[in-house]
Amino acid sequence: MRKIVLLVALCLGIGNAFAQDVDKLRDEGDAALKAKNYTEAVAKYSEYLKLNEYKDTVRIFNCGYSANQAKQYDTAAKFFDMAVKYKYNLDDSYVGEAMAYRNLGKNEEFFATVEAGLKELPGNANLEKLLYTQSIKSGQAAQKKGDFKTAEEQYKKVLSVSNKKYQENALYSLGAMLYNQGATTLVKINPLATSEPDKYKAEKGKADAQLKSAKEYLDKALALNPANANAKKLVDAIAASLK
Repeated sequence: MRKIVLLVALCLGIGNAFAQDVDKLRDEGDAALKAKNYTEAVAKYSEYLKLNEYKDTVRIFNCGYSANQAKQYDTAAKFFDMAVKYKYNLDDSYVGEAMAYRNLGKNEEFFATVEAGLKELPGNANLEKLLYTQSIKSGQAAQKKGDFKTAEEQYKKVLSVSNKKYQENALYSLGAMLYNQGATTLVKINPLATSEPDKYKAEKGKADAQLKSAKEYLDKALALNPANANAKKLVDAIAASLK
């Protein structure tokens, strides 16, 4: 009987020591975060959470935050995704995960995260700003390379947000891009008007279609903001080209 009592006492002692070690890691992670020693915080929190079986949602979030600050973006995405699954601090968790993917250059994962966040938090200002900024940036980069299809896809992502100013800017970007394509084509084919009239007619039809599409986007931008002078200027230029 005494042996059993001693064995139980020994097991309890080991359990208490283990709990103390786990708590120590948690406290060291908290201290490192407070001191802005983010690399140390990630290391301590990661070890603590593994032993804790990832049940501490506060430290899961803190680990994601620390990892972003330490530029350990893969780790940040992993822990923020855990926080999202726990539905802990959803606004900042979705933003943190999206920013991690953005910094990794993983556009597909970035947009999937932001779009999932906006389903959970419709109209969230932080997520809409992230979506707008990245979509416009990616669209402009694609447009500069002449990849107009990708540029159009990126600009159109913004049209799903609730922020009217973001929508207006995206609509203007779409309209301006299509206008430039159509206008460039018209200048390019002008010499064909007399030398190759059939080819000229076919190419002009394509250019006119682009200009009409451009006008549709620009009209929508003006509906959101009638004072948009740049949109008005392009609409007038399109009207003159289509005469």
